[in-house]
Amino acid sequence: MSNLDLNLLRVFDAILRERNVLRASDAINLSPSAVSHALSRLRAFLDDDLFVRTATGMEPTARALEMAPLIRDALVIIERAIGPKQFDPASTHRQFCIAATDYVTAVILPRFLRATSLAAPNAGIALLPASRIDLTTQIDVGRVEIALGSFSNVPPRIQEKVLFEERDMMVIASDHPLAGREIGLKDFASLPLLVVSTGVSEDGFLSERGLTRRTEMFDRTALEAAFESIGKRPDFKIVQPHFLAIPSLLAGTQMAAIVPAPLARLFTQSRTVYAAELPWEPTTRALQMIWHERHTEDRGHAWLRAMLLDAAVAAAATKAA
Repeated sequence: MSNLDLNLLRVFDAILRERNVLRASDAINLSPSAVSHALSRLRAFLDDDLFVRTATGMEPTARALEMAPLIRDALVIIERAIGPKQFDPASTHRQFCIAATDYVTAVILPRFLRATSLAAPNAGIALLPASRIDLTTQIDVGRVEIALGSFSNVPPRIQEKVLFEERDMMVIASDHPLAGREIGLKDFASLPLLVVSTGVSEDGFLSERGLTRRTEMFDRTALEAAFESIGKRPDFKIVQPHFLAIPSLLAGTQMAAIVPAPLARLFTQSRTVYAAELPWEPTTRALQMIWHERHTEDRGHAWLRAMLLDAAVAAAATKAA
């Protein structure tokens, strides 16, 4: 350790998060040449390439991925030791990164952003799509501070908080022949289905480094059991990853979609879809926020979690009204 310049670890951490030397240099206020030189020194010190340049950016080696969470933990501890003891939202220029699906972005984040723009006008918020990244790695290395979604098998190093419980509803185009009616199981079973899946998996869940997240955004088990009770099988006409595309995809078709109830009610505000209860008793599932345990005592992070929880509570209250 006596031969290691700790600033090299800041450079390593920045490149790991940004996967790009130029962006890393901007993040830590160094020139690109200084970042490249620091990386060369660290490579020599550790006798490992650490990052390999590819068409999509600087990809970490196995050694770099192994080191990353420990280095991030160490930097957080140092920052906490020498940084300010208080967090003032009104004066902070801190940048926060949140990963969420387009559903959560539409239902919760408008309230959250309105509140934070008043309480912390100089804070920055970056949103990443939760379905298109290796979420566990991004949380481990500190690029994502909070992820919002439905998770199970959460590893001990990751903390969680339930925001609210949600259930499924059906939506069809507002000019569909069944719009405005109570739709029974036989009618529903005759319709081609549009569903949302954010990843390829056999059971509707994807596991990454100990964290399991839901990829099928509907309860396939309950749906198939209901259809089987009348001798039918569901016709999954379209499987696609975007919640907010559903109204335009339903337009002019006979299809029905299954979506979380808060989103179904949001869609009805545009009058382009008709929302109805499913013709079976849907199960509920938790919508959660998760974060790495290293952030739990961070006052700024605690403020961020509280603001997200307040926005979710408001969304749930609107849903129940």
